[in-house]
Amino acid sequence: MHSTEHLGPRKIIGFFDGSVFITETVILAVIVAIVMIVFALISTRKLRDEPKGLQLIAEIIVEFVYNLTAKTMGEKNIKYAPYIGTLFIFLIIANSLGFIGFRPVTADINTAFALSIITFFMIQVASIKNRGVRGHIKHYGDPYPFMYPIKILEDVAFPLSLAFRLFGNITGGMIIMGLAFQGLGVISSKLGTSIPILQFLIPLPLNLFFDAFHALLQAFIFTMLTMAFVSMATVGHDNE
Repeated sequence: MHSTEHLGPRKIIGFFDGSVFITETVILAVIVAIVMIVFALISTRKLRDEPKGLQLIAEIIVEFVYNLTAKTMGEKNIKYAPYIGTLFIFLIIANSLGFIGFRPVTADINTAFALSIITFFMIQVASIKNRGVRGHIKHYGDPYPFMYPIKILEDVAFPLSLAFRLFGNITGGMIIMGLAFQGLGVISSKLGTSIPILQFLIPLPLNLFFDAFHALLQAFIFTMLTMAFVSMATVGHDNE
């Protein structure tokens, strides 16, 4: 079910003599995106004044995301809610793929870095819109000029730490589950059972933790950090 091998991208289909290829990560990420799009289309196909079924679920999700964005980033930043909601739901599903036997999309360092780089550019754009180009450059030197290299290094380090935090936690959980299944499989074989009983019963609590709760927790942490740092970039110097 879980494998501790191939922690990087895995090539699936090669084109042009292998110079161009589609990885397992890309395929799974596209499937996750399609699932999200299909759900959005179906749940909004026939809107009712009194929601029920998928429309009710969709409205609960939207209300939760908008309330969370408003409380974390402020009412003036409510425009970020659609992206925040999309990011949060994508991460929940992408992190939880191990629960149904697939490799989590975020166990590929490329996915984690891609998401963190998007957050990085959102922070820069938000800061420039709020402070202007001169103000954005000037804030690196607040309150003293020698802060320039420190704050620039801080900006560069943030997406790195954000990516490695997500990748490390999801990959760590995947490795632990892989080792648990392998170890229990060996014990089952030593007991002489043809059916790996231990592999079905004992790992269930670990499976629920790492592939469900842990996946949700990491999605929430990544999303909250994104909101917090983008929100900080929209705060004026006088309000900091």
